[in-house]
Amino acid sequence: MTDSAPNPYTRAATRAAEDPEGFWLEAAELLEWTRKPTRAVDSSRAPIHRWFPDGELNVCHNALDRHVAAGRGDDTALVYDSPVTGDADGSHVERFTYADLLDRVSRFARALADRGVGRGDRVVVYMPMIPEAVVAMLACARLGAVHSVVFGGFSAAELAVRIDDTAPKAVVSASCGIERTRTVDYKPLLDEALEIATARPEFTVLVQRPQSPATLVEGRDLDYAELMAETTEGIDCTPVRATDELYVLYTSGTTGRPKGIVRDSGGYATALAWSMPNLFGLRPGDTMFTASDVGWVVGHSYIVYAPLLAGVTTVLFEGKPVGTPDAGTFFRVIADHDVNVFFAAPTAMRVIRKEDPEGTHMRRHDLATLRAWFMAGERLDPDTYAWTTEKLATATGRDVPVIDNWWQTETGWPIATNPVGLHRYPLKPGSPTVPVPGYRVKVVDATGAEVPPGTAGLIVIELPLPPGTMATVWGDDERYVSGYLSAFEGYYLTGDGGYVDSDGYVYVMGRTDDVINVAGHRLSTGAMEAAIAGHPAVAECAVIGVADPTKGQSPRAFVVLADGVASQDDLARELVSRVRNDIGPVAALKQVDVVAALPKTRSGKILRKTMREIADGKAEVVVPSTIEDRDVLEALRGTLSR
Repeated sequence: MTDSAPNPYTRAATRAAEDPEGFWLEAAELLEWTRKPTRAVDSSRAPIHRWFPDGELNVCHNALDRHVAAGRGDDTALVYDSPVTGDADGSHVERFTYADLLDRVSRFARALADRGVGRGDRVVVYMPMIPEAVVAMLACARLGAVHSVVFGGFSAAELAVRIDDTAPKAVVSASCGIERTRTVDYKPLLDEALEIATARPEFTVLVQRPQSPATLVEGRDLDYAELMAETTEGIDCTPVRATDELYVLYTSGTTGRPKGIVRDSGGYATALAWSMPNLFGLRPGDTMFTASDVGWVVGHSYIVYAPLLAGVTTVLFEGKPVGTPDAGTFFRVIADHDVNVFFAAPTAMRVIRKEDPEGTHMRRHDLATLRAWFMAGERLDPDTYAWTTEKLATATGRDVPVIDNWWQTETGWPIATNPVGLHRYPLKPGSPTVPVPGYRVKVVDATGAEVPPGTAGLIVIELPLPPGTMATVWGDDERYVSGYLSAFEGYYLTGDGGYVDSDGYVYVMGRTDDVINVAGHRLSTGAMEAAIAGHPAVAECAVIGVADPTKGQSPRAFVVLADGVASQDDLARELVSRVRNDIGPVAALKQVDVVAALPKTRSGKILRKTMREIADGKAEVVVPSTIEDRDVLEALRGTLSR
């Protein structure tokens, strides 16, 4: 960094790099331990490193019990806001104090324990965005059991694969999930998954929702409400080693043999507790609204664990950015619940922009409490950043920073961001700002040699990774090493390409398989997308590299028009010109297709690899299980094949 004098961020980053032992042991003081760690990192099995190897704690105790014991039992822990189950007068809202949540979690943990669930056992959670999902996760943590949350509504086959991989003692589910226009029955999917799976859970627990109650299988299925009614006493927390598994979360796009990311207890809790005040500027009494799902890593970290560990109120939202009921639903939630920090995916903002390009809905709500707007899940393109910043300034009359985050399911918390709790840096469009203390980010070439500032290459992180990151792949240390730690000795391979500028700002241009080779020139499709997205007629876009017999690959663009924009004869020419001006003639973009929608995962990531395989005529194209709408991809097949 080019700071004239060290600020709190540079001091923290320097100490975390030079004295990780002291830095992270000090951070661990944010938690209550049944046995305090005396060592921060164990590198005896390098390249696999473990955090706080001699520490012992319980994550649920730190999320709930200690706040109640400190006299904060009447403070609001969780706000459940569900426009999809609300009546004609508005959203359905429930508030849970720390004491309320502790009571429910401890009693459900007792109910599980009475049926044999204990330390080290696995529990699959297959749930919509309802409070019982949070209760189930924390109840597992209370017992020292390992939860594996599967995104609600996943296919029976994909659910069965995850059941077989974790061999759970129990499955906790709900009768249905509720979308904007339909009800998704989970119980038939669960029943089918249990028929397919080889592993057999001893029992299932089902939350019956009035929108679509399900028939229970006698001797296997238990009714959640009945179970809670008959369980009048809670159960104490079970201390576990800091290195014990807290959860297993499968990465999006899993095909064939699943890849379960393992998160430990002590390192994860320490990292998240440290991140709340230092990265997000949040402390007890503040409120965080993360518009994600508990089935994704953002939901695990910043809906459930981090806010509660830090004594912050968290908002659990069951709905979509548009259609529940309109493009103002996020802003209504912020206003209704006095939200201080909002966290969403760039995709959500593009969807809102497409429906409400002037930001009319945003201006209708009082956003006075909002201090910062964070984005994660995919690259925040400069155009979406600029639009969101401008509309927030208009709606609030002040500067609300729109801050990109770069991280992965594997890391569990941000790798790079603007650490507003430590020091707010000037924002640069296209950059998530600076590496988070503890992450030593480098950019290397194909040989592993570090490249100069401003030079694009492969982004790697020097080992050991900080606490909170993946401990291993479930049941397969070798797969963890071969997949992430063996490309360059001493480094974690992120799989992303980009560069670090002379000010130390990180730029992530996309997955390394989204870098295309055109006549020997390595070009970022992310840079091309940024140029195209700046056109006022474009709501969304994707650029892929397709096979070219002469040049190796050629870029091809797919664009979704903004609402109210008719297809323009000159649009393709204008977009080609923009890319040429921004990147140069070497980009060689010639083909631009206007499409109705782009295929995405449920977390909002565009399926560029799948699109590329179809365009290249690959015989067998594996469509990720996390796809949001297969009909969108099917509608594109004809266009992609041309």
